[in-house]
Amino acid sequence: MTTPLTKIKFGTDGWRAIMGKEYTPENLERMAQAFADFTNQAHRSAGKPGKPKVAVGYDFRKDSENFAADVASILIANGIETVLSDRAVPTPAVSRWVIDHKFDLGVAITASHNPGDYNGFKVKDSNGSSAEPAITKGIEGCLDRSAVRHSSPEEVKRCQKDLMTPYLAGVRNYLDPKIFNNKPLNVLVDSMHGMGEKHIEQILAGTAVKVTTLRSNRDTTFGGFAPEPIAKNFPETCKKMQTGDYVAAFITDGDADRIGAARVGGTFISPGTLLSLIMLHLAEDLGKKGDVVTTVSNTALIYRVARHLGLKVHETPVGFKYIVDVMRKHNVLIAGEESGGLAFQNYMQERDGVLSALLLIQMMEFRKMTMEEILVDVEKRFGKFLYDRRDMHYPEAAKERFLTHMKNLSAEDASRDSGVPCVGKNTADGVKFLMHKDAWLLFRMSGTEPLLRVYAESQQPGEAEKLVAWGVKLAEQIAA
Repeated sequence: MTTPLTKIKFGTDGWRAIMGKEYTPENLERMAQAFADFTNQAHRSAGKPGKPKVAVGYDFRKDSENFAADVASILIANGIETVLSDRAVPTPAVSRWVIDHKFDLGVAITASHNPGDYNGFKVKDSNGSSAEPAITKGIEGCLDRSAVRHSSPEEVKRCQKDLMTPYLAGVRNYLDPKIFNNKPLNVLVDSMHGMGEKHIEQILAGTAVKVTTLRSNRDTTFGGFAPEPIAKNFPETCKKMQTGDYVAAFITDGDADRIGAARVGGTFISPGTLLSLIMLHLAEDLGKKGDVVTTVSNTALIYRVARHLGLKVHETPVGFKYIVDVMRKHNVLIAGEESGGLAFQNYMQERDGVLSALLLIQMMEFRKMTMEEILVDVEKRFGKFLYDRRDMHYPEAAKERFLTHMKNLSAEDASRDSGVPCVGKNTADGVKFLMHKDAWLLFRMSGTEPLLRVYAESQQPGEAEKLVAWGVKLAEQIAA
C-alpha cells in the first residue's frame, strides 16, 4: 500500500512544521518543486522575458544550510535563475536582495520564532513582502504536479552570493549616523542565538552607544527557549536589566525580523508600545508623515498616539501579508503587529527587527533621553496600558465550537461573566471584545500552531489579567 502524502499548507507566514515529522527532506523537496512550478507558470502567464529569478536564504536552525542548498538545487534544475546566500542571514536580507535586484520571489528557510525543533519555508514576493494568499494558494495548488528535479552540487555552489553586506548597508542607510553621538548610552541586545548575531553592536561601534550582545552565537536548540521575543524566553536578559547598568534591552527573534524589549527593572515593553515610540520619533523628531497600520491584537496606545499626531490608522487581521496589502495602497509611515514585526516608510514593505532596535536607540540619542525617561513621558501624555496574554494548547475538535460560542456571546453576557463592562465586539479576526475605557479582550486561533491565544489590555491594574483568566477558564470549559 502507498503511504499517503503529507498535506502541506501555508499558515499566516509560510509553511512551518516539526523537523523529522512533517518537515522532512522529502516534504521540503515537494514544496520546493511546487514553488518552482508555480514560479515558472506565473512568469510565463505574465509574459515576462528570460528566466524567473529567486533568492534563497536560511537561518541558524539545524540543517537549514542543507535544506536551502536542496531548494536551490531544485530551482536551478527547473530553469530558474537562483541566488543562494553564502551564509545564514536575517530574513529581511532575502527581501533586500529581491528588491535591489528586481527578483521575482524570495525564499527563507526559517521557522522564525518557533521552537528549535521546527523549520519552515517563507516566501517573499517581488516587493520583498510576505507572500499574499494568491501566491501561497498557487504554490499549494502545484504540489505533487511534477516529479522533483535536482541539479548538481557544483551548480548550487556557483549560485552562492553575499546577501548580508547589502542588507546591512540598507539598514545603515536608513539611519542618521550623526545622531548616535549625542548621548553616551549602555544598551543590552539579546539575539536569542538567532540571526541578529552582533549586527547592532557592529553597526554602532565607534559611536556614543555601547552595546553588549547576549546569545549572539549559533545554538540550534536556542538555549532551550523558543526564539520568540517575549519575556518568558529571555529571563537572563530581564535579570540583567534589574542591575541598572543598561538603559534598555532589545531582543530579536530567530530570523531577526521581529523585536522585543525590556525596560529598567526587567519589565517587558510590548511591541505595540515600541511601534508607538517609533511613530513618535519618525513624526515628531524627523518630521515624517503617513498612515499607520496595526493588527487587531495590538495596543490601544497606537490609536491615541496616532490621533495626537493627526495620522490615520488602518486595522487588519493578524498576519503581515494583510499589513502589506494596506502598505501597497497607502503612504504608510509605520506598520506593525503585536508579535513584534515592524515596517517603515521608504524602507521595505517587510519587517526588520534589527532596524527596529536601531530606530529606538536613535530616538533615545535624538531626544538625549533614556528609554525610561521616554516611556514615563509617553505614559504621562497618553496613559499607561497594561497587557496580558496566554497561549493555550487547544484541541482541534473544539476550535470551531469555541469560536462559534464566542461569536454568539453578547456584550451584555461578556460584561456579566467577565466582571468588566463590554461595549462592543469585533469578529474580523477571531473574536475581540471591546471593553470600557479602551480595554479589550481577544480570542484568536494560531494559524501555524495548535494554539488558542488569549490577549487583553487595560489601563486598570489587574484588569487585563482578570480578563485573560476569565477567557482561559471559558475556553477550558468549552473544550472539556
